[in-house]
Amino acid sequence: MWAPASPLSITPAQRAILERLARGRRTSQRLTMRAQIVLAAAEGHPNHRIAANLGVSRPTVLLWRARFEAQGVEGLRQDAPRPGRKPSVSAAQIKAVVDATLHTSPPNATHWSVRTMAQAQGLSRMTVQRIWQAHQLKPHLVETFKLSRDPAFVEKLRDVVGLYLNPPDRALVFSVDEKSQIQALDRTQPLLPLRPGIPARQTHDYRRHGTTTLFTALNILDGYVIGRCLPRHRHQEFLKFLRQVDAETAPDLELHLIVDNYGTHKHAKVRRWLARHPRVHLHFTPTGASWLNLVERWLRELTTKRIRRGTFLSVSALILAITDYIAAHNDNPKPFVWRATAGEILRKISHCKEALGTPH
Repeated sequence: MWAPASPLSITPAQRAILERLARGRRTSQRLTMRAQIVLAAAEGHPNHRIAANLGVSRPTVLLWRARFEAQGVEGLRQDAPRPGRKPSVSAAQIKAVVDATLHTSPPNATHWSVRTMAQAQGLSRMTVQRIWQAHQLKPHLVETFKLSRDPAFVEKLRDVVGLYLNPPDRALVFSVDEKSQIQALDRTQPLLPLRPGIPARQTHDYRRHGTTTLFTALNILDGYVIGRCLPRHRHQEFLKFLRQVDAETAPDLELHLIVDNYGTHKHAKVRRWLARHPRVHLHFTPTGASWLNLVERWLRELTTKRIRRGTFLSVSALILAITDYIAAHNDNPKPFVWRATAGEILRKISHCKEALGTPH
């Protein structure tokens, strides 16, 4: 027989908490059982009798008596930490998978898949998947980039970003670009509408009904857009658009137009027109850096929201859809806010060049 244990010593405040836990309807069963063990021990009941009455083992009673004596009521609320299962994959194996993913490729492919890596490393594909997730490795994805080789890159960058962040007084700044060869496409069969569980569907083949070119000027101050569809993309059409921008803006304000390096923007007739209209100034983005032109962001929205999934039976229908989109946008225009400074952009480009190992 076991020697009788001495009664647990508990304070009145502890007893009140324990009785509430033992009776609580929202208390977990494990915590209720532990409180009942301590209360019974405080009454002086033998450990084996407490175990029999509560349907637990005697070591369980001894465990929670000792836990209460050491930590009080809070000791009953949490389990002791457990060592957990021994890792099935060693640190050396994890390092081998990470190193192989970063620095090698399979002999017959450009990148690793979970299955080819699992076969090469003698692991399961799910193990490889977990390692990649833990180290944020996605060898199946690739993103594109382009570094401008414009010798005047820094000067042009500072000029354009300066217009965004600190536009001149009594002047309007427009981001200008053309979206050429917009096709009026008609699907060969009617669109199947969206249904629960089934996306909208359209045929992969189509009929072409001609193209148009959209000339666009985005006011960076308020997001207002001046747009015009013209049949071709030449200096003649660009001059027509410049005249439109000149006519639709207050004559007492300077106009600063941010454009890319397309040849029509530098045509001799365009330069002569600019000389006759000194309030209009062209600012060129660096070669290969169209991402500096904010209107590209607006043109992307036009493409995704109105053109890409549209069906147009004629060029005139396409132009009507574009002009309606511009009118709806201008009813409640919102600007795209440029936040990056020229210094921040140059630092990122410098890091990219260091990664490539080239000073150019």
